[in-house]
Amino acid sequence: MTTQSKSDSSDSLPQETRIGRTALRVGDLEEMTRFYRDVVGLSVLRTSATTSVLGVDDTPLLVLEGAEDALERHRSGAGLYHNAFRVPSRAALGDALGRIREQWQLGGASDHWVSEALYLTDPEGNGIEIYRDYPRDEWPISDDGSVRISTEPLDLASIETAAGGGSRLPSGTDVGHVHLEVSSLDAFRDFYVDTLGFEVQTTVPAASFVSAGGYHHHLGANTWHHRTTPSDGRGLSWFEVVVPEPSALDAVRERFAAREIPVTETGDGIEITDPDGIKVRLQVESTA
Repeated sequence: MTTQSKSDSSDSLPQETRIGRTALRVGDLEEMTRFYRDVVGLSVLRTSATTSVLGVDDTPLLVLEGAEDALERHRSGAGLYHNAFRVPSRAALGDALGRIREQWQLGGASDHWVSEALYLTDPEGNGIEIYRDYPRDEWPISDDGSVRISTEPLDLASIETAAGGGSRLPSGTDVGHVHLEVSSLDAFRDFYVDTLGFEVQTTVPAASFVSAGGYHHHLGANTWHHRTTPSDGRGLSWFEVVVPEPSALDAVRERFAAREIPVTETGDGIEITDPDGIKVRLQVESTA
């Protein structure tokens, strides 16, 4: 495992940058809404004939876009490896484990030295991680200041014991990171690090983990399954990067313009498309 930090901080995203909402293109909107409500534990905030918005309290975290005619994601297609919902406590992680065991199937569990994580797959094959971070001052740090991430067995018995009996993800839950399956790690780093402004934290064979503000990772990317074609069909539609102030958005806009990468202005920010056809929406943190 190697670590690497970006040397030119002037082109880096601000420390307060975070992941906002993610959106999935789904074939069966009703089934998927029910799954993310009952198994994952999100609350349904809004529904229509074509869209469900789920989240915690009044904060939207996941948008499901109904697309009955959309083809299943091709086995060669880039896209989502998993959405990662970060919970604020070990009790909430224990509650999630209970829901998964009672209603679904646990796909895996890991201690990453920086977090404890549960893994599962939704009814349409989209990966999900539910995790909680260790206190930041306990994260292992390399000599260059970057965060070390590993994959070790997780003590599920102690997670189960910590459960508090909650049927929903609690206040404080957010999307901690998004992990992508990409066709090229070089292209991923050129787009997300050299242009967008994330910093590399850790690299492992055929994978890279990048972040803003020294977080262990806001984005992961891997080529483990040898994806070769652009993202299309069902699966990840877009995800959101939230920056703390307008000047940060302006700086990103300028960096993409300098590289002649198209930027689409939206009502509350910009949208750009990565080398694998994945749409990334950037907006400024709301002060409301």
